[in-house]
Amino acid sequence: MNSLSFLVVTVLSGTIAGTILGLINLVLVEPYLDRAIGIEVQNSIDAGEEVNPVEHFNYRFWQKGGEIVAGTILGMSFGALLGIVFVFGRKLIPGSNIKKALVLSGVIWLVIFMIPAIKYPANPPTVGDPDTINYRQYLFISFILISGLTALGLSLIYTKMKAKSSLKFLTITIIYTIIMINAFILVPPNPDEITAPTDLVNGFRIMSMLTMTVFWIVLGITFGLIWDKLKPHETTQFKTV
Repeated sequence: MNSLSFLVVTVLSGTIAGTILGLINLVLVEPYLDRAIGIEVQNSIDAGEEVNPVEHFNYRFWQKGGEIVAGTILGMSFGALLGIVFVFGRKLIPGSNIKKALVLSGVIWLVIFMIPAIKYPANPPTVGDPDTINYRQYLFISFILISGLTALGLSLIYTKMKAKSSLKFLTITIIYTIIMINAFILVPPNPDEITAPTDLVNGFRIMSMLTMTVFWIVLGITFGLIWDKLKPHETTQFKTV
């Protein structure tokens, strides 16, 4: 395994997918953030608090300007994660490297994004009690860890099982489902009541789900394409484990 080529694949694919994520977030997600923050500002004004419109404008301008940078950084992080999973999982999946990368990115999307999002749906940043934010983040991260570590452990078991691939996949899927159903029951729910307009919250959740789904599809495709171009697995400069 050529380490340099592998690094280029993960960084470049993550950068491309993350930049696209930042761009589509500006178009699809930011309008909901503007509306949510506008409601919060109006509530502050109604409560008699002083609000500086210039300061508020500058803050939002800075936030939107950093959207693409934040998306790129996130993309590189997830590109590295996909790279690690791809190295150890590519031989288990038939087909082209693009198909392998898409399948594995889909698995990661399901395990660390979709399943946790069902338990804790995304809310605009201004929704929720500020006093519970640390607790809510703890619950969310804990659920991601439960899902991710369960999937990791079961994937290791999958490689050791002596059975047909279809039977192994079915068995692992059933075990994962049982564990996550119990996690859904045992892990506490979001403690905050949603008081924001329903259409605002639902629209934000739908757009967030859409943009992250597009991100993982783009990441899988670009990863597979660049992998095929550089072929780090075909070099012998560094021996793979």
